[in-house]
Amino acid sequence: MRLLIFAIISLTTADVVQAQGLNLSDIIPDGGGTLSGRIIQGMVLLTVLSIAPGLLVTTTSFTRFVIAFSFLRSGLGLQSTPSNLIVISLSIFMTYFVMAPVFEKSWNDGVQPLIENKISQEEALEKISAPLKKFMLRHVRDKDIALFSDFSKRNELGDTEESEPGMRIVIPAFMISELRRGFEIGFLILLPFLVIDLVVATVTMAMGMLMLPPTVVSLPFKVLFFVLIDGWNIIVGQLLNSVDF
Repeated sequence: MRLLIFAIISLTTADVVQAQGLNLSDIIPDGGGTLSGRIIQGMVLLTVLSIAPGLLVTTTSFTRFVIAFSFLRSGLGLQSTPSNLIVISLSIFMTYFVMAPVFEKSWNDGVQPLIENKISQEEALEKISAPLKKFMLRHVRDKDIALFSDFSKRNELGDTEESEPGMRIVIPAFMISELRRGFEIGFLILLPFLVIDLVVATVTMAMGMLMLPPTVVSLPFKVLFFVLIDGWNIIVGQLLNSVDF
């Protein structure tokens, strides 16, 4: 009896369930591509979003800023002050301050028209990357561009017919150029602290305090020197001046 009742209920509700079933034609409009194409587009979008922070870091002046602040912390002799969170946060906001015109141009020329369905995805990608590429070409060294261009041509992958190198050449060349500038700035930051360390070490040795580490005595003097000259204002100002807006 129970099986008979269950069979009757199943037969009577089959039409309702079928009527309420999922219709793929309602989800995917005509001419909008197949379901597999939409899935691939979604996966590509998720992949791009996952690596977007890394791309923004490598295509901006963030590397230069964070290296300079790391050298400053090492020069002062402070291992955890300021903390990594403060150093990275300051570098991020300085990068946003410097790159704001580039980001606005990418948004207005590429992202906004794409959202409004005025341009295709390929055209939007080109317009989004164009301001970043222009910024990187303005700061990259010709020697670094030539390095990657030569290797690209050696592997028969070079852009021999293009008037300017592609992003796959510009991005790594820009990164090593930024690393070089960051180390140059770090060397200049370390020099005055090195002088203080040498003076303190000479004085302590002359006084016969051989068992006393010179860094223990020089640390307060370096911090006092940095505060008196308003070091944060000077270093941040020089870092901003080192970027060609």
